[in-house]
Amino acid sequence: MADNSSNNKAILDRQTKDKQALLGILKEMPIIQVACKRAGIDRSTYYRWRKEDKEFLRQSEDAMNQGFELINDMSESQVISLIKEKKLPAIALWLKHHHPRYGSKGQGYTPIASNEDLTPEEQKMVLDALQLAAGGLILPVKNKRK
Repeated sequence: MADNSSNNKAILDRQTKDKQALLGILKEMPIIQVACKRAGIDRSTYYRWRKEDKEFLRQSEDAMNQGFELINDMSESQVISLIKEKKLPAIALWLKHHHPRYGSKGQGYTPIASNEDLTPEEQKMVLDALQLAAGGLILPVKNKRK
């Protein structure tokens, strides 16, 4: 009996050590396959630990987030270095994501036609199409003209 409990304790101790090592690697390299390989742990073991140990799940998500932040910081640093070297693609990338004048211009919704622009026949066609799409009865909206 004493052997079983000492074996279980040794297994738990080794697991705890492996989990901590893996978490440390994930903080620097947030790619699960790479981190598991570096830690000498099978991916299926990593996912089993996440499923069975809620604390490890939380810690692994925190470690991954820290890893992503590290990679983002390093990437941003590289972009800034390229900007200092006057590399146009880096300049364009930075401005696109950090300056409202150069960012992507979202197109607002512009209706094709209002209800007043439609002929009675077109209004009926639109209502029929909406009714088919909705699978039920759609009543026409009465125009309020002044």
